[in-house]
Amino acid sequence: MGIPRPVLITLATAAGAVLLAPLGASADPGGPPGPVRESGASGAERAAKSPATAAERALKDAPSELSTRTGGYPREQVLPAQPENPDDKSVKLGLSPYHSLAPQLNALQKLGDRVSVEVAGKSAQGHPLYLVTVTSPESARAAREQERMRESIERAPARAAKDPEIKSRYKTPVFINNNIHGNEWEGTDAALDLIEELATSKSDRTEQLLDRSRIYLNVTANPDGRIAGTRANGNGFDLNRDFVTASQPETRAMRQIAIDKQPAMMIDLHGYVNGTLIEPTTPPHGENYEYDLFLKNSYANALGMEKAVNGLGYTEEKDGVQPAVIPFRDQEEGWDDWPPVFTPQYMPFHGAVASHTIEFPMAVNNEEYDELPVAELRRRSAINVDIAGAAMRATLEYARTERGALIADQIETFRRADAGEKQVEVSEETVPGVPGIGPEDVYTTDFPRAYVIPAGHGQRTGTAAARLVDHLIANDVRVERAEHAFRLAGRAYPAGSYLVDLHQSKRGIANVLLSDGRDISDKVSTMYDISGWSLGLLWGAEVRAVPEGTALDVRRTAVRSAVSGDPGQALDSPESIAAANARHSTKVAAAVTPGELFALREMNFDVTPVSTDVLNDGFDWDGTDALLVSAGLDHGKLNAAARKALDGFLADGGRVVGRGAEGAAFNKDAKLLDVKAVAGNEAANGVVRVRNTGPLTEGAPAHSFVYSPLWFDGLGSGVRVEQSYGYGNPLVSGHWRPADDGKGGPKDAGGQASVVSGTAGGAQVVLFGTEPLFRDHPKGLFPQVGRALLG
Repeated sequence: MGIPRPVLITLATAAGAVLLAPLGASADPGGPPGPVRESGASGAERAAKSPATAAERALKDAPSELSTRTGGYPREQVLPAQPENPDDKSVKLGLSPYHSLAPQLNALQKLGDRVSVEVAGKSAQGHPLYLVTVTSPESARAAREQERMRESIERAPARAAKDPEIKSRYKTPVFINNNIHGNEWEGTDAALDLIEELATSKSDRTEQLLDRSRIYLNVTANPDGRIAGTRANGNGFDLNRDFVTASQPETRAMRQIAIDKQPAMMIDLHGYVNGTLIEPTTPPHGENYEYDLFLKNSYANALGMEKAVNGLGYTEEKDGVQPAVIPFRDQEEGWDDWPPVFTPQYMPFHGAVASHTIEFPMAVNNEEYDELPVAELRRRSAINVDIAGAAMRATLEYARTERGALIADQIETFRRADAGEKQVEVSEETVPGVPGIGPEDVYTTDFPRAYVIPAGHGQRTGTAAARLVDHLIANDVRVERAEHAFRLAGRAYPAGSYLVDLHQSKRGIANVLLSDGRDISDKVSTMYDISGWSLGLLWGAEVRAVPEGTALDVRRTAVRSAVSGDPGQALDSPESIAAANARHSTKVAAAVTPGELFALREMNFDVTPVSTDVLNDGFDWDGTDALLVSAGLDHGKLNAAARKALDGFLADGGRVVGRGAEGAAFNKDAKLLDVKAVAGNEAANGVVRVRNTGPLTEGAPAHSFVYSPLWFDGLGSGVRVEQSYGYGNPLVSGHWRPADDGKGGPKDAGGQASVVSGTAGGAQVVLFGTEPLFRDHPKGLFPQVGRALLG
């Protein structure tokens, strides 16, 4: 059985000085710090025993500002106390509630001169995100030198590869991300243990590690979810699906950490998979990585973590803990690294040559949280803290011993990209020491020479182009603007067009965002999550690829932001829909997913969330213009009063928009449009070709996004086809196979209606078989829903 994390006894003087006495800290001078196993109070117990003293009130009111040593390390600051919340879901597990983190971090900064804390951003609900840096002290000059070397590695990698100072003096950046899923708590407490240990350990190995590394720890990436015990943040988003879109403030904060700190290694702590799951993954592998460099380091680090986790001595018979699993080695498919929507799959584009999801084993969330005794929950949580700590310490040991190779491989990742070199295919020859590499692991792409985002008449909408350019820049992609008109690959472009030269260090993320993607349906039978995401096809801007080998004879200057202009009256972008709603807000009752709700509010709709229960409780339809149904509203379960009220709304000319299976079911049960909804393979998703044939989709992109796609046939009188799937196989990128019965594949959808409209009684009705608001992502498709709701 694991042991709760050590006690941190926090004392505060009247003047606000914080003293901390660590119990159980390792002081072994002869080896690396091992997992702390001394017994002590849990985080919840420690918080409960800390009354609000005068000094603590002083700390709460103190300004959060950097110390006078702002240029170097440590960068101590007093974190204001957060309101105590006895309902924080961490408490039941014996873990640190969110409100205890600021006092603990304040105390940890007082242990010596190794720990610094900064606020990296705020959550959707306004909770500070704490980023801890642990390293040996640096003068302001030394810190500037580290930053100069970091910039050189990214911006001049060929020169950096020959720089003797980088080889000898650059500190390896290591990033440890915790609690991105709010109800997967234990990484936070393991991180606090680790910070204390690194702050106090006198071992030679620890001192060497901190002399040659900077360790960055995002203590909790999702405070909203930690407090509420939910996977999602306060806006209902799974943050570990948001990195391509970056719709959420927490994701944007992590993205900025990746850019500013440029970690060579990172681990992301999750639960719950038994035995402990340690990436690298099964195929398919992301095609935009320098995967040979990534796999070499990730597999080697995984072996070290596996040894550390199994070495803790937990067993299935005694503790319920199975041995650790490395998917690349132990599984065939189903845990892939294809989409860069996950934290460890996003980080390689900013220099990580080893990044991992770690899933600790003992489930304590969902039904287990509600049903298991508190003692059992705390036993399981303590094991998870122990295992998370072992993974962290093994990663740091790899960083210590392999520092030179890690930095060299990070430089080489950027150098290949900057030089426009081809990727190196993985094999047992190119990645020695990694057994079992086969053809199923080979994924590379042919990078274009550049992308052009045209200006003027060659662009669908200027606002869409500006949004896309700003998103590229936010991802640290170098974007330039043409000073004069030019021609490339037989096409003419006006002055002011944007050019993304893929001979740059961040070509991987640039291509991730702008390329069409790839149909991988024939590669594996199942995927872990989405398989297509092209911003070039889905964000509403015209984007053109320039073939490799083209000379970029274009005078251009780098830009820091785009020129957006007026969204206009055409209702062809989210911005133009938002402007229309600003003039006269449309009131929408919405039974939708969190991502759809967020997108509706981005377009300035006045949204009231509804559900079956809300309508049954007596919903006032007065003033409501439209009803959007995609989740949580079952017409068959409405009571008589709710149906009567709904029928009145429809008879008065209310608008109804249905999306997906639940929207189609609502349409059928309410006897609205005379259509038959046909379900494709529910596991399918990706970017598809479409034909826009109705006024609702006039001028819309020629591509859409599907997830569990639908189409409509048997169209009755008066039903209009607004959009159809492209003929043949409409899938451009993603994963869409027929179901086990051979039906529901993309060829069955080819040519079928994907969006239909009509009237039923007095109601205007639109049905979508596509996913135009999916996770707030496909921005260019938003206007289709916007127009349907505006009527």
